[in-house]
Amino acid sequence: MNVYSGTIKKMATSLEDIARYSLTVGGDTIDMNNLLGSELSLEYLKEIYCIGCGRKTSKSFAQGYCYPCLLNSPETDKCILHPEHCQAHEGISRDMEWSQKHCLQDHFVYLSDTTGLKVGVTRVSQIPARWIDQGATRAIKIARTPNRYIAGTIEVFLKDHFRDKTNWRNMLTNKQDAKPDLLKEKERAFGVLTEEFRQYLIDDNEVTYVNFPVREYPVKVTALSFDKTPEIGGTLLGIKGQYLLLDGGRVLNIRKHNGYKINLSWR
Repeated sequence: MNVYSGTIKKMATSLEDIARYSLTVGGDTIDMNNLLGSELSLEYLKEIYCIGCGRKTSKSFAQGYCYPCLLNSPETDKCILHPEHCQAHEGISRDMEWSQKHCLQDHFVYLSDTTGLKVGVTRVSQIPARWIDQGATRAIKIARTPNRYIAGTIEVFLKDHFRDKTNWRNMLTNKQDAKPDLLKEKERAFGVLTEEFRQYLIDDNEVTYVNFPVREYPVKVTALSFDKTPEIGGTLLGIKGQYLLLDGGRVLNIRKHNGYKINLSWR
């Protein structure tokens, strides 16, 4: 049995006939799709390293950062969760060089189906990774904007008509009463947006479909955490979003444990 040891970050993804996942453990990259059906063992080694500055920290904030980085890093600024608060277009940022590459780039406003319709925002370069990370099975683009702020203001406007949260439990159990018609919902979004936003609307009606490597969905889920359960083992039945789906309905959010040092093995 090979044992891989090191810090982890959220799984890298690509979209083929199914979503493909790879997990970096220290200096090694593991093809997680190939481990479906395997008995996994994940052991937390009680060390956490900030994914921003690399320093050792006793507690992780904002999915992988130490406290100083939480306060000072551009990756943890309020516009990451609330794009409408971005001020980079006004020359205000914790790090303008970073913002030039991340905030002052084209962004999409989109609708996605994560066992329920939601509106979201992401950089053009993050498609389709963003949709895979949130566990969306389908998605369609609504608007393309020149920066994060404008995309955020459009999203805020649409929140009065569409939800902006994912029910992660429904996403992981694949529960859905009805599938929304994305083309009709896009037309509805076009209809409610005011004139100031119409210049950013796009006519591209391509729907992106995402199939996830899941052999069996759980009936109900129990979220695991290395902080409470330092040794986690079980059969890998699927991967969706950034979650590993283990037997018995147990699920582990890899992104939540960015910077955690673990041993990973399987048979």
